[in-house]
Amino acid sequence: MYWFTKEQFHKYKEMDSGVLGVFDTEAEIMDAAKKTKEKNYSGFDCLLPYPIHGIDEVMGTPRSGLPWVTFFMGIVGCLMGFGFQYLTHQHDWPLNIGGKSLNAWFAYIPITFEMTVFCAGMYTFGMFCYLAGIPKLERKIHNPHFTSHKFGLWIPTSAQGYKQDEVVNFVRSLGAKQVDVVKET
Repeated sequence: MYWFTKEQFHKYKEMDSGVLGVFDTEAEIMDAAKKTKEKNYSGFDCLLPYPIHGIDEVMGTPRSGLPWVTFFMGIVGCLMGFGFQYLTHQHDWPLNIGGKSLNAWFAYIPITFEMTVFCAGMYTFGMFCYLAGIPKLERKIHNPHFTSHKFGLWIPTSAQGYKQDEVVNFVRSLGAKQVDVVKET
């Protein structure tokens, strides 16, 4: 059975210091990510101008936990919507109109549905912003071409077995067109 884990809710970590390699094509970055994973560097990341199918599996990134947030907060919204209407009609303001039951749950469906969608959407958005670390006004832009046509491989200094010279040579051996050592400022 599939169940959520803590690793699925990893928070985005800002790029402070490490080695950044620049690649030209999708195939190059996929190959570089695969070899970096095999080299056992932990915490590395790929910077892409658009989503690439299969890059998460190659990097060994766990599946996102956001669907679990959506699911559980949808249930909470559903219970809140139904419970609010039930308590209002049954206890706070009982009006018997035309001999109908005070618990006429068919009439509760639109509000229950709306509360389900509202809670699921808003809490998913909030959790996404928290995990992505947004809004943040001061982000470092290491290479503006990562938003248009270049691909980046980032290996932070916190990676297991990080030695700067070895990492620079490793990224060059992967075929990076440009290798930058980023220092914390």
